[in-house]
Amino acid sequence: MSDAMSPADAERLCQACGACCAYSENWPRFSTEEDAVLDLIPKQLVNARGSGMRCDNDRCAALAGKIGEAVSCTIYAIRPEVCRTCMPGDAECAMARRKHGLPVL
Repeated sequence: MSDAMSPADAERLCQACGACCAYSENWPRFSTEEDAVLDLIPKQLVNARGSGMRCDNDRCAALAGKIGEAVSCTIYAIRPEVCRTCMPGDAECAMARRKHGLPVL
């Protein structure tokens, strides 16, 4: 993928994908977030251990839509740091897209 991807292109690709949000129940974990930030996430979306997002199988419970077509994060503005760092075309994106049979960017 080109380094010249615009923010709008990156957002469009993410909103048509969602593979990273349905890669592993262990992926959407909390790491560097402050307790005050984590308190903003609805409790029904946090796993029983309080260590990350609740997942249904490997899919994050905050993900709405169909993988590879159109998706959105229902808590986008307060999503965990791990969700903020996965970028279109990076190694994590490629790994997740492969799992769902989507072409690597």
